[in-house]
Amino acid sequence: MAIALGPVHHFSLAVTDPQSSAAWWRSLFDLEEYRSAPRRVLLGNDAIVIAFVQGTPDPAALTHMAFRTRDMTTLEAARDVLRDKGVALEDPGDEIGAVAEGSKSMGLWFRDPDGYRWELYAQAPTDE
Repeated sequence: MAIALGPVHHFSLAVTDPQSSAAWWRSLFDLEEYRSAPRRVLLGNDAIVIAFVQGTPDPAALTHMAFRTRDMTTLEAARDVLRDKGVALEDPGDEIGAVAEGSKSMGLWFRDPDGYRWELYAQAPTDE
């Protein structure tokens, strides 16, 4: 029997400065600080918990992670917030594009201060 996986609940990232990383994420996303210590900060909401742990960042170990938005309107609003906050989006001027060749789902990509690559996307009704 195969194990059924559900949505991701939490994950940890090695970052240079947990306090700084947490502040960056909170400035952009609707996340609450659950716990804070000098070497570890937990942020989250009803959907996800992220632990920022002091260490050596390794963006090559996590090539990217995607978060789904509700719809294209939400994705476009997220793009505008990221732009307004000075976050460098990939493909300047044409930031939102297909998540893969032939896909109707649309996404945008950016990196955090430690170099990890993130995706926000809106799933097309016909893409699974």
